[in-house]
Amino acid sequence: MTFELFLALAAFAFVTSITPGPNNLMLMASGANFGFRRTIPHMLGVALGFVFMVVLVGLGLAQLFDAYPLSHTILKVLSVAYLLYLAWKIANSAPPSEVAKSGTPMTFIQAALFQWVNPKAWTMALTAVSVYAPSQNFAAIMLVAAIFGAINLPSVSTWTVLGQQMRRVLTNHTRLRIFNISMALLLVGSLAIVVV
Repeated sequence: MTFELFLALAAFAFVTSITPGPNNLMLMASGANFGFRRTIPHMLGVALGFVFMVVLVGLGLAQLFDAYPLSHTILKVLSVAYLLYLAWKIANSAPPSEVAKSGTPMTFIQAALFQWVNPKAWTMALTAVSVYAPSQNFAAIMLVAAIFGAINLPSVSTWTVLGQQMRRVLTNHTRLRIFNISMALLLVGSLAIVVV
């Protein structure tokens, strides 16, 4: 990989990792509701789950979708349904004091598995592999995955910190309710590109 291609891949990884999407919006909501420390497994699940996804997509999962287009449509429908369910859960989250007693943030495994129903993650993985590792050479795929791993975790952590800092503003039930409903609506809005 040339230095220019490396820089282009790093820029692509940064832009796609730092911009709003289902992962980042859920991490921001988790940071606001549970705090940074309790959201660490969620962040690691997102970052490492996505790296694993890039590797598997690079090793041929994309070819499955080409061979069986219906499987891609089924995945889209399941993804949208699951994201709508998550948006509902975010919108109905309890205040932090109640969450501390009864709620739990997403676990590492849940966050890693979530990548497989996240439309933005699929778009990022398919684009990264097809553009930056088109020969599907194992070393190129691993480099793409490593670059995403190095860039994705700090990016998603930023959203968690942002959510945690918003706890200072979300000091009453009404503000938190408005925040959670706004995050849920943004999550639903992030599905527009998939549905259209």
